[in-house]
Amino acid sequence: MMERLQQALPILAIGLLFRLAAAADAAAPTPENALALKPVQAGVDYEKVELEKQGGCKVIDIDREDWSGWEVIAKDGTLLRRFADTNGDQQIDLWCYFKFGVEVYRDIDKNFNGKTDEYRWLATGGTRWGLDEDEDGFIDNWKQISAEEVTAEVVAALRERDADRFAPLVISENEIGTLGLGDAKLKQIGGLATAATREFGDLAKKQDVVASDATWVQFAAGMPGVVPSGTEESTRDLIVYENAVAMFDQASGGGQFMMGTLVQVGPATWRVVGLPVLGDDNVPLAGVGGNFFAPDTATASAVMDNPDSARKTQDLVARLEVIDTQLIATKDPAAIAKLHEARAGIVEKLIGVSTKKEDREIWFRQLVDTLSVGSQTNAYPGGLERLKTVSQQFAGDDQALRAYADYQAISADYMARQAPDADFAKVQEWYINALGRFVERYPSVPEAAQAWLNLALSKEFEDKDSEALAYYKKVVSLFPGADSGEMAAGAIRRLESVGQQVEVEGTTIQGKPFRLSNLRGKPVVVHYWATWCEPCKQDMKQLRRLLATYQRAGLRVVGINVDRNKGDAESYLQQTQVPWTQLYEAGGLEGSRLAREFGVQTLPTMMLIDPSGRVVRHNVRAAELQSELERIRQGVK
Repeated sequence: MMERLQQALPILAIGLLFRLAAAADAAAPTPENALALKPVQAGVDYEKVELEKQGGCKVIDIDREDWSGWEVIAKDGTLLRRFADTNGDQQIDLWCYFKFGVEVYRDIDKNFNGKTDEYRWLATGGTRWGLDEDEDGFIDNWKQISAEEVTAEVVAALRERDADRFAPLVISENEIGTLGLGDAKLKQIGGLATAATREFGDLAKKQDVVASDATWVQFAAGMPGVVPSGTEESTRDLIVYENAVAMFDQASGGGQFMMGTLVQVGPATWRVVGLPVLGDDNVPLAGVGGNFFAPDTATASAVMDNPDSARKTQDLVARLEVIDTQLIATKDPAAIAKLHEARAGIVEKLIGVSTKKEDREIWFRQLVDTLSVGSQTNAYPGGLERLKTVSQQFAGDDQALRAYADYQAISADYMARQAPDADFAKVQEWYINALGRFVERYPSVPEAAQAWLNLALSKEFEDKDSEALAYYKKVVSLFPGADSGEMAAGAIRRLESVGQQVEVEGTTIQGKPFRLSNLRGKPVVVHYWATWCEPCKQDMKQLRRLLATYQRAGLRVVGINVDRNKGDAESYLQQTQVPWTQLYEAGGLEGSRLAREFGVQTLPTMMLIDPSGRVVRHNVRAAELQSELERIRQGVK
């Protein structure tokens, strides 16, 4: 802690001096003085100017009515810094740092008392948002941090032997309480988190894996997985990474360590559950692995119940770890395919040696996931045919497991059939028939809900709303209270909305309240979109043209963004200057309330509302908008 304080004191001192000199009614600082100020947090990658070139920079007043302060501009016009008084108290409370003209970091005095209490990384700087509750220059809690950035912070904490830096990364008792875990899992995760916070200091001091010059390089993991509501008495879905790996570089060469389980505790916030595993020979292999998707705590009891099985399990888990490490480092496609094949073989053996039903189920699901991911990413071309046999080979008479494997096989097969030269109509016909057979065989398993939703969506694409409604109503009746049931109920609301007045309430991306009914008297296009959806961006160009064409008719557009990360939407909107209201609510396409209210499952989706607030089209295509707007305009006349 003393090292951190000594390191931060010069930064804090410069910041304090600048604040005292930077009252908004004072003379502007010189470029040299302004550029001498550094971020409170170390390691920020921002644009620096050599001392001899600082004289060519200039300091100008901020051109914004509600702020005062200064901006530092490079000789070529690039924005370097912004220091702002955002509340009119004549004191700087926002310190912004730029790279290539884009803001990458800011120090914030949120409570306007002259001390920084929030730190945000932006754009290419990442997504971190740290809170400094005691205003001492060190982050006490992470309001927002990605899984990748969590592992980077763990590397830094090990490098600096700093338990205080590690502590905010560990899932807290309050956060665990929000996950909806069953009692047994609640105790397990709580115990791991408590031990991690307590023991990290000793681990960091004793370890010699991460050196003092180590720098984070990469986060490595498979796809995040969903632990569905109802698993071990849980009450909500949970998104986790298992067996996450942090990779780093240092003078002695590259290295990596197992971070284990990462849990999503907010829309853009992740936490670690336990201690990193640094390859210490004293760490039992049975303690390395998943807390949700692989037998971990069960292995300990298996040692007492069946020592021979436990030894075999440990040996196989060790071999699995070796393969996973090789998969991270290997680039050759043929070698990767062989590693996936070997991994699947080991997981099959783990199913065979497991003596407990719950252990076999966990390894079964991991086998299905391994083959499905390998097939759909083309990393293991032979994975699909192997996946098709898993249900019969290993599921026995367990309908839930058979359904899980069969549904993943359908999804992987569907992806494989979508070759560039494929006949899309035939592929789609095969997919619909496969889903139909699946729901006939497994009508009430969780995977059936998604199958029904996909069937309904296919009927929407065919403009067969009555058939789509029948499928959606099936989901509502079979899965009440589930996420899929809520999505289906929203889709029913949307499909039955034509001719009806609808309301959309939410918050704009700037944080202001919004009600669709306030736009009565004007035609409105409601546009669901995300930054990863290229057709959505093409629609925006068309919408911009239509706004100009139908300006006198009063046309309004309301965007509803469903990105998982709000910052992605904010960055895109700053670059493109979209001239209409944008709503946002966390959760992404699958979880955002704004998407679920009308059962929006695919993008782009647009709804057309007439001036009376009644829905004209519940899913209008961009090419159809102009003719529909013409009809509305003629009706208005």
